Amino acid sequence: MTKPMSGGCLCGGVRYRITGECRDIIYCHCENCRRTHGHVAAYTSLPRSELALVSQHTLQWYHDESPDTLRGFCKRCGASLFWDAQDGRGKISVAAGSLDDSLELKTIGHVFVAEAGKYYEIVDGLPRFETGNAGALESGDSG
Repeated sequence: MTKPMSGGCLCGGVRYRITGECRDIIYCHCENCRRTHGHVAAYTSLPRSELALVSQHTLQWYHDESPDTLRGFCKRCGASLFWDAQDGRGKISVAAGSLDDSLELKTIGHVFVAEAGKYYEIVDGLPRFETGNAGALESGDSG
């Protein structure tokens, strides 16, 4: 990414600014993401220090299935915005659909395809991982 990006929720209660490089987009097919988003989740990620919350008065965090994993959403409009593994890497994932302009990002693969919904097919030819292997996608290794 070469320019700052911004984004937020549907109602505008949560707004953020990204000042650094974002990873290209990964589709997550895990059951938690599908249930949270209503379908496949599309996320980019970046160093947590490069995400600035401009407006957060409706931002709510809750623990995912792990006590070390948080999801951030707008408590007014319900938009799912962030996924934070808090695993010591210092990164946070941002829902790609919440970006104002994602023109510079492209989709690079799929994770947790073993949990994909039975009502759709993945037909784009991008790398797929049965479980989570975003690290291989981030490094350019297709598996």
